[in-house]
Amino acid sequence: MSGALRLTWVQPEDLVGHELRQAAEDGRDAAAIQRRWIAAGGALAPERAGASPGPTDPRLRALAQDVLDELAELPSPSAAYEPTDLAAIKAACPQWPTAAPTARTARTATHQPSGAAHTTRLEAAWLGRAVGCVLGKPVEKLPLTGIREIARATGNWPLHTWFTARGLPADTAARWPWNRRSAATSLAENIDGAPEDDDLNYPLLALLLLQRHGHTFRTADVAQLWLDELPAGRTFTAERVAYRNLLDGIEPPLTASTRNPFREWIGAQIRADVFGWTHPGDPATAAELAWRDAVLTHTANGVYGAMFVAAVTAAAAGAASGAPGAPAAPDKPAAPRVHECLRAGLAVVPERSRYAAAVRTGIEAALAEPTGTAAGFEPVADALHAAYGRHHWVHVLPNAALLSAALTHADGDFTGSVSRAVSGGWDTDSNGATAGSVAGLLAGAPDALPARWTAPLRNRLATTVGGLDGIGFDELAVRTAALAAPPAPPAPPGATAPRACAPGTTPPGTAPENATSRTDRQENPSP
Repeated sequence: MSGALRLTWVQPEDLVGHELRQAAEDGRDAAAIQRRWIAAGGALAPERAGASPGPTDPRLRALAQDVLDELAELPSPSAAYEPTDLAAIKAACPQWPTAAPTARTARTATHQPSGAAHTTRLEAAWLGRAVGCVLGKPVEKLPLTGIREIARATGNWPLHTWFTARGLPADTAARWPWNRRSAATSLAENIDGAPEDDDLNYPLLALLLLQRHGHTFRTADVAQLWLDELPAGRTFTAERVAYRNLLDGIEPPLTASTRNPFREWIGAQIRADVFGWTHPGDPATAAELAWRDAVLTHTANGVYGAMFVAAVTAAAAGAASGAPGAPAAPDKPAAPRVHECLRAGLAVVPERSRYAAAVRTGIEAALAEPTGTAAGFEPVADALHAAYGRHHWVHVLPNAALLSAALTHADGDFTGSVSRAVSGGWDTDSNGATAGSVAGLLAGAPDALPARWTAPLRNRLATTVGGLDGIGFDELAVRTAALAAPPAPPAPPGATAPRACAPGTTPPGTAPENATSRTDRQENPSP
């Protein structure tokens, strides 16, 4: 007889522990419910795995469903300042940017490519995202101690190139095993093209979404696309719960909140890049598109993660192109531009939210480190783990803090950004992917990325999505550029172009607009 099937991320008896953890984070008083659950034989959340190891009593599973519903009824004090409704989010963002006026109202995507230069930048963004993802894959789920021990044992600390098993002592390998699904395709000795990963599948789905429905797509269109093109087994955490809810006949946005304790995890944040790539210099519109995608699966801080990344990548794409509303001229060095892009991201996040606080914490920790060197990032990561270590490694808050710190500390340098993001632990492939996307945009072209990163990917991406298996990053850039909303025409003389932040203002915790960058202050900029 075969063993019982243990399906990760959706079994009610496993979801209860995660929902209890979520209740503690958003301020709900679930102590009495937790005591009753434990007394009945229930367990707290698995620390790193998606399912508890053994079969469960059917009576406990039935109780778990009731407990999840009870927990959902508890009032949350954070709801007042962490809304999910888009209008309420905008009202909570005093620096919400002005949307760039472009022609993007058609239900079908008919935009023309925005030029060879933007296509080149998008190829760097696609490549950068893939590089950061693959770099983080073999150490995904490992704690910070394990990542550092592996890297040091192979002469790769501070992290600056691919992980490798060559020369890794046997006792270290046994103590810190690679991610079992990734080690065969993501180490220096075996990378042969970019392997499939959810951090790369979701940008492909966003591309298909814009191709089929244009920039005015609805959340229901996202749901239908997933049912048509995304295998359920390729979803995880909040996405898998939402997929299950769709199959149960639950419609968006209830798909995000119904028995979904992962609704503030990182899943929506990894789906947002394309909305920024296709709206260069227009963080407001990019954030709105990301919101429509995110509310299928996430609420509150989980949604803010998507909006933040969409706005940051829109600002980065605009900074590289000099589009109206962009935060910097195209010839401005990457260092100050990345700080302005992060400000653009904060402008679309409710300023009292835990997500905004996490981003500010990451930025402040990075700016406080005096050397700006790769080795200097180690205490930055330690400080963030001290502040956010209580969260699950896939939760959006610790990862937002780390991503912001990595980009800030590296001043947007490509190698520095992806290496810091991955070396800081937590969701290594997701953070590496987003850092690579932003830094790739700021680099401006594939040739600006070191060949040691790009050559092993062989201009080839594996995927089970949309018949796109084996597609090249150059072709993806062409298709993405064809969907880009054309930037607004130049403002008439005397007019003020839209800005990521209101003139003369700086959100708390970010570098002021006239601040010098690390590469201005340090003799040894990040590698």
